[in-house]
Amino acid sequence: MLNGTSDTEDLLRLHAPQVLGALVRRNGHFTEAEDAVQEALLAAARQWPDEGVPDNPRGWLIRVASRRLMDQLRADEARRRREEADAQLTPRDAFSTPAPGESRAPSGDDTLTLLFLCCHPGLSPAAQVALTLRAVGGLTTAEIARAHLVPEATMAQRISRAKAKIKGVPFRQPGPDDRDQRLAVVLQVLYLIFNEGYTATSGSALHRSDLAREAIRLTRSVRTLLPAEGAVTGLLALMLLTEARSAARTGPHGELVPLDEQDRSRWDRRAIAEGAALVEEALSQGPAGAYQLQAAIAALHDEAERADDTDWPQILALYDLLVRRAPEPMAELGRAVAVAMVHGPRAGLAEVAELDDRLAGHHRLDAVRAHLLEKAGETEAARAAYQSAAQRTLSIPERHYLQTRAARLLPAKSGENQGT
Repeated sequence: MLNGTSDTEDLLRLHAPQVLGALVRRNGHFTEAEDAVQEALLAAARQWPDEGVPDNPRGWLIRVASRRLMDQLRADEARRRREEADAQLTPRDAFSTPAPGESRAPSGDDTLTLLFLCCHPGLSPAAQVALTLRAVGGLTTAEIARAHLVPEATMAQRISRAKAKIKGVPFRQPGPDDRDQRLAVVLQVLYLIFNEGYTATSGSALHRSDLAREAIRLTRSVRTLLPAEGAVTGLLALMLLTEARSAARTGPHGELVPLDEQDRSRWDRRAIAEGAALVEEALSQGPAGAYQLQAAIAALHDEAERADDTDWPQILALYDLLVRRAPEPMAELGRAVAVAMVHGPRAGLAEVAELDDRLAGHHRLDAVRAHLLEKAGETEAARAAYQSAAQRTLSIPERHYLQTRAARLLPAKSGENQGT
């Protein structure tokens, strides 16, 4: 998909889950269908930029993918024999193109059904993310591997194991008994993808825009299917409001720029306006959960023209509600910062100390502690905390930032104080 134009790539990503849904419904085997769809997408990426987009792009993809699938089944004699019983139940025209004016294209629910399948609770979070990006996002294995800084062979093995685990899982949405729980897993996976894009956990780049954009695109798709779900609306709002700051998060050499020092004229005001409107909508869609409350906090940050204009008391009130409804250490760490901004750094440090056990060894705990110690005037302790945080992060831009903060707190040499 990297060979086509941007418009072609967008079109292919739009149709990929629907084409895969059509084949999975007919064939019942995710792995074989997914491989066939990937081949069809690659064929389209090569042909469409030069030959033009077909009048019915989804039909074209279904036809090509179906042919690839049939070739694959014929080539594997052992598998073909295992599929013979199923083939008796398959309509004779199952792998043919619909007649003009007719359509067997999947309903809009197929994207969500695929997400439920890719985020099956039997898979690890890493496998859920990889399979979602491959099957629903339309990324190639090589693209996913590059995004996660692992060899392509490693990622291919991870995806293959994930496919094997869900082999035989019915292609349908979960029932009412576990639907909410399964949807929560889908949203968690989308948020994991976004967070890895917005702040890469390792490597030389702070921001991987391809992953962040893909998470936003997939969340938009889910919201189209579930427009009344407050958690979905809230998650989309949170992503937009967070990603709106991305252009100002790094300096000219890729160095990290903290929120209070960012050039806010570089923030994406259009995304902020959309995100803020979605926050209001999300908060009207029932009791506010974690995504809605985090989005409301992000909106308060984004709507402040200057760092000094930030409504910290309101942010603290939202954090109080967040940690009551969704107790989670990182949310409590964010609350500790808000406490410090409202009641002073020592009050914030007391809150940070309460998290020592649950966030032991996490670089963000040390980074927040260092920041608050610096504000409290405890220079030596702050420097040690910055150094500790720098040693623990795997992100090179974060490490450089933390090392720079630590170096700024080094005591001046006596000779320099005397002007010599």
